[in-house]
Amino acid sequence: MAKKKERKTQTWAIILILICTLVTASGQLFLKLGADRMVFDIIGLLKNYFLIIGCIIYAIAAIMMIVALRGGEVSVLYPLFATSYVWVTIIAKYFLDETIGVWRWLGVGTLVIGVIFISMGSE
Repeated sequence: MAKKKERKTQTWAIILILICTLVTASGQLFLKLGADRMVFDIIGLLKNYFLIIGCIIYAIAAIMMIVALRGGEVSVLYPLFATSYVWVTIIAKYFLDETIGVWRWLGVGTLVIGVIFISMGSE
């Protein structure tokens, strides 16, 4: 029977995945701005620079995530990726002037606590 390879998550992978969350959140901002200006024809899509920038940023974030996943366990790194919801909430509040209610903030806080517990549970 083959011995299971144990793999410790590298610090650089954790840092990269956290940076990836910021990049992803900024991509979501551009996608939202592009969606607000969306026209369903080819010329309209090609002129929708917010949408194009958002897609490019998402592609960069995907590459960053792939690189980060090489440096550790997916069960540790992917829950950290959930912190992108924190950044999206902050961006929505300050850049899109969205109203964030108490329940949503409590949800974000619960998410952060969950990510901390998952991180503490890893070796």
